[in-house]
Amino acid sequence: MSAAIIIVGGGPVGATLALLLAKQGSNVTVLETRQAGAAHTENRALALSYGSQRILHKLGLWQTLAINATAINSIHVSQKGSIGRTQLHAADYKQDALGYVLSYGALSAALDQAVNASNDHHHGMINYVFAASAESITHTATEASVRYSHAGSSHDVHAALVVLADGGRSLDAIAGLTRETKEYGHDALISKVRAELPHNNVAYERFTAHGPMALLPNGERDFSLVWTGKKAYIEAMHSLSDADFLAQFHAQFGDRVGKFLSVEKRMSFPLKLSQLQANSTQLSATPHLAVIGNAAQTMHPVAGQGFNVGLRDAQSLAQHIAAATPASLGSAAMLGQYQASRKQDTKGGLLFTDFLVNLFSNDIVGVSALRGIGLGLLDIAPPLKQYLVRKMSFGK
Repeated sequence: MSAAIIIVGGGPVGATLALLLAKQGSNVTVLETRQAGAAHTENRALALSYGSQRILHKLGLWQTLAINATAINSIHVSQKGSIGRTQLHAADYKQDALGYVLSYGALSAALDQAVNASNDHHHGMINYVFAASAESITHTATEASVRYSHAGSSHDVHAALVVLADGGRSLDAIAGLTRETKEYGHDALISKVRAELPHNNVAYERFTAHGPMALLPNGERDFSLVWTGKKAYIEAMHSLSDADFLAQFHAQFGDRVGKFLSVEKRMSFPLKLSQLQANSTQLSATPHLAVIGNAAQTMHPVAGQGFNVGLRDAQSLAQHIAAATPASLGSAAMLGQYQASRKQDTKGGLLFTDFLVNLFSNDIVGVSALRGIGLGLLDIAPPLKQYLVRKMSFGK
């Protein structure tokens, strides 16, 4: 079987790409390992940048999503043991919001609904195959092929362009790519907490000796929590009773939202910064295969950049596909241009998060005093704040 474009991975990044492509008239086959609707109940929080919200708005999805999204109107950045702090307000940058918090499930459901409706409205067709697991991806000078298993048998599909968008599985070996990973030795603990005071659409980023913590407004009274620190420390926090955990968390976070009343189930995972080695030199010589989203780069969640960089990958790749002639679709030249257009943003995103992690998780004597001053200076340096907001909103 042959298709114009095959997307391996139908999560939010892959599904967004499929919708963008169908809108501009391309036919797409999407291979997704999970069963239809399996992701709809996932309630882990995604922090959508303002730029990502604009992409979803253009696809006509935002009306559906807005009901379940919580806007972040301001971000309050502080450091424990320091009087320095800075605040960023959406109104100062003429934006409706600095970002939005949305559950993975709500986004997946809206995207799946849009994919189902898209074949009636768009020139391009989307053929979504659920429970399809990629076994190998090969490419020649003229096309790429995917072998996948579905309903108990093996199938082969060929296309001018295969896009690897499945960040959940490590498919680089299947695609013959090599991954370069930097282990931080840190874990992230994620959960949801309820505070005594309303969040008023303020997100908090707090840097402590043990590592950064982010509280994102999620729903009417709750916050999504991302707390990162050394593996042993996070494991110790993970194993505390709810009451002890809330006491420890309150001691580190402070009184800004009053007491913490409850915490939901806690989960933790190791942090790493990983990039496909082939993203630089080799991949420009890998025609007919593009890698986007978390499959291409995985970042530390401290600044919530990873998912948003993936959506910008999808938007940019769709633009390059629209500009390609049928003969040049998937060519090394076309993919080289796509990569060049993304290099600054992904590299910037990786450096930016790496910089924040290194700056704010090493509590070296003297550095913490400097950081306190740094946050205070940030509050009186508008160009620096402007840079930070643009970086979080649009990746530029």
